Parts: sequence; C-alpha cells; structure tokens
Amino acid sequence: MGPGHLYPCVRMEEQDGAELLAQGKAFVDLSYWRKVAVTGADALTWLNDLVSNDLSDLAPGRAKQALLLSPTGRIRAMFTVAVPASTILLIQDPSQPAPVEDILSRYVLSSDVQLEDRIGELALFAFPGLASPPDVPGATFSAPSCLGAGLELVCAAADHDRLAATLGKSFRATGGEEMERWRVLAGRPLLGVDALEEDLPVEAGLDDLVSYDKGCYLGQEAVAKVRNLGHPRRLVTALEASELVPPGDTVLVDGSEAGQVTSVAQIGGRVLAMARLAWEARTGPFRTATGTDLTPR
Repeated sequence: MGPGHLYPCVRMEEQDGAELLAQGKAFVDLSYWRKVAVTGADALTWLNDLVSNDLSDLAPGRAKQALLLSPTGRIRAMFTVAVPASTILLIQDPSQPAPVEDILSRYVLSSDVQLEDRIGELALFAFPGLASPPDVPGATFSAPSCLGAGLELVCAAADHDRLAATLGKSFRATGGEEMERWRVLAGRPLLGVDALEEDLPVEAGLDDLVSYDKGCYLGQEAVAKVRNLGHPRRLVTALEASELVPPGDTVLVDGSEAGQVTSVAQIGGRVLAMARLAWEARTGPFRTATGTDLTPR
C-alpha cells in the first residue's frame, strides 16, 4: 500500500513503543495539550512579528515550532504554530507553566486578531515518525508535529473515539511514558526539564526554532548578540551512558563539575540521556559523579 494509507501491524505488541513512534508505527493522543486558534485579518503577520521562527510561508498542512522570548531573549514559551486546515492553531505542552494564550493576549492591542481556546473542541494525535498522513476520514493534518517531527492529525472532539479506534487498528497507541522515551531517543529538549525559562534558545538546545533571516521579533537583539559576538553559557547535549544513571546526577569533566543529567531513557538495551553542560566543558570526556561514562550521540 502507498505511504499515505493505513497498513496492517505486524507483531507491534512485541516492540518497544518508543521505537515504534520513531518508525512511524505508533501514535500518541495529545488531545489534552493546549490548543489556541488565532484568527483575524492580521493573525499571521501579527504572530510572525512576535515569535522566533519565520512563519511567513505557513500554509494549510504545514507547521513550525517557535519560541516566545522575553526582551532579553529568555524563553517564555515553546509551542507549535500549525495550519491543519485554514485556521492557525497554537499547540502547547500543558507542562509549561505559562499558557501561550495568556502571554500573547497582552500584545493584541489594536490588531485585528482574536485568540480562542480550542482545547475542548479539538482532538489531536501525533505521529512523530510518520512521513505521510494516514488515510482516515474526518481529520486534517499538519507537519511537522508538535513533538518536533513527523505529523499530527486534528479532528473535532466529538470524533475522538471513532478516530482513535480507527487508528488503533493499524498503529500502536502509546502513552506519555513511551512518548518521553521517544523524546530522549530523538534528543529533543523539554522546556522545564532540559531547558529552562532562564535560557537563551541556543543554551536550551532550541536554536533550530530561531530564524536569523527574518525581521525583528521579541528578544531578537539579545539572541543575535550571542550568535554574532560571543558564545552561550551552557548547552543541552544528547548523550549515551555505559549504564543506568539517575536524572540529577552531576556530570564531571576531568574531575570538575561540568553540568547535570536532566533526562534518562532505556531503549533497546541502550541508556540514553540529556544533560545541561557548561560551554567550557562541552568537549568532555564526560563521567558522572557516580562513576558512569557518558559519550555524545
């Protein structure tokens, strides 16, 4: 069958859910994530003037992850700007303390822009490893997904159970634990865990969510200054450990403290980790305070 069609699952129950997500054979239900519609004649231009990524080429079926920064370039929110149909939709992990709608609402002023909470109206299913949308009725899609890769399906909340049952015939339905292990496997920083609100995008490992070619946006001057005139204080790095290590374990370089392990996942016999490391210690060699070797991935 073609890549856009459903295909039968073969012994997927025996495979690791995180690996199935990476292979495009599983999905995760993210209907509980924040979803905010941005409408009005000025919607796209207004939003593009505020966020870190360039949204000027967004079109139906496309999406981009972006950051909302403080005037000093610190991260205030991370979210996806998606256009699954004709309406701009902001999708945000609810683990972030500041809802993006609350932050953006103070910038509407006289613009022809409306922000509408859609969390109770829309269901969302993410496929971080899928290249083409499955052929199911009643859903629209955008790519990449709010997880940073693959695609997502959006449908009316009333169709949630029907669509979940249809997808479950051909894909593994996974949960938050498997999604978290997929995230560590993919090396994607999580805001509030690997990346902090005090970070600049490059310090958080989220520099790919910044466009350096677009015009001004909130925090643009501070972000450009670090890029052009210096280096960040720290970095988020994807690592592999020789044995299981606990999050929070201190990372050492030549016996001196260099950072901290922030996320850990066991996948397929491997121990994968994320760590916040001082810039000066970025080349290693790395070892935890409990004696485990760490190597960059």
